[in-house]
Amino acid sequence: MIEKELIEQLKSGKESAFRQLVETYQAMVVNTAMGMLHNQADAEDVAQEVFIQVYYSITKFRSDSSLKTWLYRITITRSLNFIRDSKKRNFFTRIEDFFQGNKEELAASNLNPQKSLEEKEHAKAIHSAMEALPENQKIAFALSKYEELSYKEIGEVMQLSKSSVESLLFRAKTNLQKKLLIYYKNLKK
Repeated sequence: MIEKELIEQLKSGKESAFRQLVETYQAMVVNTAMGMLHNQADAEDVAQEVFIQVYYSITKFRSDSSLKTWLYRITITRSLNFIRDSKKRNFFTRIEDFFQGNKEELAASNLNPQKSLEEKEHAKAIHSAMEALPENQKIAFALSKYEELSYKEIGEVMQLSKSSVESLLFRAKTNLQKKLLIYYKNLKK
């Protein structure tokens, strides 16, 4: 089924069209959210929210862009909202964990505590470096590295020129390199 037909069927409320939409784009939506959130369960939650939003707002879709581009935009917006909400929740969770102790983490780290700790620290450093990027750089980087979109496709999703995308990605890579270089230099000390 071509995209135009799918959109028309979605607008008319056909359940089979919605099922096809989810089957066709679910992996893309989850991967995009994963690139922003770095957590599979959270990415799947965001994906579910994306498809619920599409279900309720498909009648407002104007076809100014492709359905795929529209889904990317919704996914990015939902992921950014999730990050903002999570920052608030994480503050209180960390306080609770500090006072109560996280028993599951302690049990898992007993298998090989040194390796487990190193892996967590490396992952945390990478995640922290990505989180420190300005929002546009983070979005462009995630779409490039996790979704493997071309500069042109990223430009369509972010509503930017190809040269702006190139510039964003260059700055994102430079910023990540600086942050990770500092982290790894400090490890060697």
